[in-house]
Amino acid sequence: MRLSLSIPPNLTEKVENWRFVLDFARICDEAGVDRIVAPDHVVFGERLEAYANPGIGGIANGSQPTGSDGNYFEPMTLLSALSAVTENVRLGTNILLAALRRPMVLAKSAATIDVLSGGRLDLGVGVGWQQEEYEAAGLEFKRRGRLLDHTLEVCQRLWLETRASYESPELTFSNIHTMPKPTQARGVPIWCGGRVNANVARRIARYGSGWITWDVGVDEIAGSIERMRELVVSAGGDDQPFPVQVGLFLEQGENGRLDLAKTLSAIPALAQAGVTDVTLYRLRVPLNIEDATGAISELVSEFRLAAGREPASALSS
Repeated sequence: MRLSLSIPPNLTEKVENWRFVLDFARICDEAGVDRIVAPDHVVFGERLEAYANPGIGGIANGSQPTGSDGNYFEPMTLLSALSAVTENVRLGTNILLAALRRPMVLAKSAATIDVLSGGRLDLGVGVGWQQEEYEAAGLEFKRRGRLLDHTLEVCQRLWLETRASYESPELTFSNIHTMPKPTQARGVPIWCGGRVNANVARRIARYGSGWITWDVGVDEIAGSIERMRELVVSAGGDDQPFPVQVGLFLEQGENGRLDLAKTLSAIPALAQAGVTDVTLYRLRVPLNIEDATGAISELVSEFRLAAGREPASALSS
């Protein structure tokens, strides 16, 4: 089981501390974190209550963790910068609203990051929940599923074919060349995010390297993975297990410190259910190198212990 950390929210709250994100990435790289993931909101509207509407992609009784003026880096730009200051940690998006980008440009930027990072990029993609983002991009929110499919189709065509042609209602081109290709043999891995449904299963079957669960409780995960595998096979995918990424929120103790024991108590059950990757959210790290190093190193060690992995190497060794 692999550990991913989402970019901590407190790293973007104070402008003077924004460059600490680079230090955070270096610390994760040295401490043995498996992947750093970046969230994506290009713009915000003001109807944030939509996040609590499962009918459009939200979570029942959920709440957007920031207001309309929350700071979000553009994830592809951010991961490009992080690739320059790290050597081993994988770099991912969770979740990239891929349909908001022109497919040709996204394919090029992803291939660029993948090549310069030595093949360390993962794209976690989804349709999102916020209508205003699609409207601001001049796109129809009701067509967001098809727009995402179209984007993934074009990206993989350009990554995998030396002389690419494509035809769909949205776009037609022929004999197109784009270099460099991604370092990874099958192109940049695409992780499809969403609930257990036929549309997400179809994306996994056609484009995906794995599934990022959404709004699935720990006690439901085993059955959800089994059901998703059935849907993937029905959609023409291989009858083989695929990677599954689950998100967990870090728990706070009474003294305000991280309660790692409570946070990681579900890890053995998740591993037994077939979960291969865990992403921890809402990490708040001290904005100084020494304290942040200690906090992240402890987190990695405790995670590996819970997951039955070897201990992380000490940074001082």
